[in-house]
Amino acid sequence: MKKLLILFAGLFALTTMQAQWVNNPAQNTFLANTSADAGEIYLATNSITGDTYLQWCSFVGGNGWSPTLQRLNSEGVPQWGEDGIHIAGHEFSSMSEGVAMATTTDGGVVSCFADYDGNTYAVKINPDGTFAWGEQGEQLFGGLGFSRAEVIATDDGGIWALGFDYSNLYLQYLNNTAGPVITISDNGGQRCMYGQLTLSHDNRVFVTYEKCGNGFYTDKEIYVAGYNPDGTQFSPETLLMSSQSFQVTYLHYAISDGMGGGYVYIWHPALNNFNVYVFHFNQNGASTILDTNGVPVHSPDYDNLYTGAGATVDPVSHDIILFYEQTDDYSQSECKLYINRITSDGERLWDDGILVLDNGTVPCGGYNIDAFEYGGGFAISYFKGIGQTSGSQATVEAQGFDMDGNTIWNTQLCSNTYSKTGCEYTTGFHNGQNIIAWVNSTDAVVGGGPGGLYGQNFGEKGEMGEITPPTPPTPCYAPTNFQCQYVFDTNTQQFGAQLSWDAPRGLPIRYNLYRQDLITQATVIIEVAPDVLSYFDATDIGDFKYQLTAVYENGESDFALTPTGENYVFVEVTGIPENEKQSIVTILKIYNMKGQLLNTTDLESLHDGVYIIQGLNENGKLINKKTLISQQ
Repeated sequence: MKKLLILFAGLFALTTMQAQWVNNPAQNTFLANTSADAGEIYLATNSITGDTYLQWCSFVGGNGWSPTLQRLNSEGVPQWGEDGIHIAGHEFSSMSEGVAMATTTDGGVVSCFADYDGNTYAVKINPDGTFAWGEQGEQLFGGLGFSRAEVIATDDGGIWALGFDYSNLYLQYLNNTAGPVITISDNGGQRCMYGQLTLSHDNRVFVTYEKCGNGFYTDKEIYVAGYNPDGTQFSPETLLMSSQSFQVTYLHYAISDGMGGGYVYIWHPALNNFNVYVFHFNQNGASTILDTNGVPVHSPDYDNLYTGAGATVDPVSHDIILFYEQTDDYSQSECKLYINRITSDGERLWDDGILVLDNGTVPCGGYNIDAFEYGGGFAISYFKGIGQTSGSQATVEAQGFDMDGNTIWNTQLCSNTYSKTGCEYTTGFHNGQNIIAWVNSTDAVVGGGPGGLYGQNFGEKGEMGEITPPTPPTPCYAPTNFQCQYVFDTNTQQFGAQLSWDAPRGLPIRYNLYRQDLITQATVIIEVAPDVLSYFDATDIGDFKYQLTAVYENGESDFALTPTGENYVFVEVTGIPENEKQSIVTILKIYNMKGQLLNTTDLESLHDGVYIIQGLNENGKLINKKTLISQQ
């Protein structure tokens, strides 16, 4: 009889574990005990194990504002007890120095932080709750750097960590053994500060960072550089944002573009317009947005401020999608929430954004946005305030959208309006579900009480509780090694573009070759048979951009990449044999790479980038020529 009771108890525990995530917004799911003052909540789901890790900071433990971590299984059941695992082996200050967290591909979690003495550490905890590198963890940067740690996981179970000391940045790769310390500094005397990490191919990393002068109000620039795990640099320092004058406290954010490069975004009041500005760099670290002021999410609007942005990247188009707030400039009391979508070359697809909520003069917060796992849409989540005098009292809301910005569902995740402290990031969609968490300042019980960490899962259809993972699409592999050259046949006097590529892993139905005239912007799609790996395009004289995809029964691939990592090729077709081509001696017109006519014929006035120059050669013949401008 005793064994039978044990069996029943085991079955009950299994049933409870499977039903942990609730589907009732008035209830929500308990994740851990915390004090009511807890904050800085980070979440990350391990895409391999399905476990989700949470980290929060509080004054529990008597060692300052210190981190505690919890592990959840995919059903949302806490695995490290009700109190989680507190990092007690270090002393922390009474304020945040910037604590980071990432889950590693071997199933563990790494917390990275600066302690009270100004040393930066990485502490790794295995899924069973043991400390992989000891309870003290690994000291980073050889004792250098004492503020705002950042960490990102690599594909081999290791991490990249970043810190700074308000003069220099310090970068280090760690995978059981520590790699060399990389120092990022400025010989011109500016301070290198506030770095962000994005993972590139082969466990390489890009660091985006700010160069600042001294003082609270200062000139600031944003740069990007790429590094290998062995400490060598594979991408030179590249300017993304030109110098702007504003408060140092406006910091940038970076996110991977899914192609080895990344996006950077920042909101600031420079340029006489408080706006969110977007930049992009490719897998080689080269900026693809020519305007070093960035692309604003909204046209210049001096009556309103655009701020508080979160961002995600669509895995199919690789566009960045931003979720941000508009408030009035006069009183800063209004709250309107918008979304906008921007391509890697800076095209703003939804004009001045799509309004998703007008909450009047009631504040909102906790803005998060996440693309669906396999593309096709995205979801936003936010804390919706319930009144002007309610403090942080809010419900938790979520909305789903398709890739045209149309709303496809609305879900209330938490209907209780007690005060909450929101998470810095949601987990993003993994196996069909996304997770958001918050700390209750008071429990939802009569008379109040201590805080607690609660959360909710939701799916790509807005469902809560039990969620069926989506079926992964069959991969649409892209061609590789895409190349192009200008060809002139002196016998036939035929000229055009000769293109070639290597076949993808899967056999397509056909190839789509996209040819864009850079002057007229007209685009033609040329269909090429699946067993053909080269194509001669006999064109008129002009400048052309080519892109190539493979088409399958279930969809179309990404654009093929060139040997240098670009997803396009340019060719100048002159109608002149290569050995007889002549230079332009009189400039008539200058176009940018979008085909827009510029109001100048002075090359010295141009920003660095690629332009189409139209002019006359020494014989008076009209020539269009693609030219790289570099003022350095």
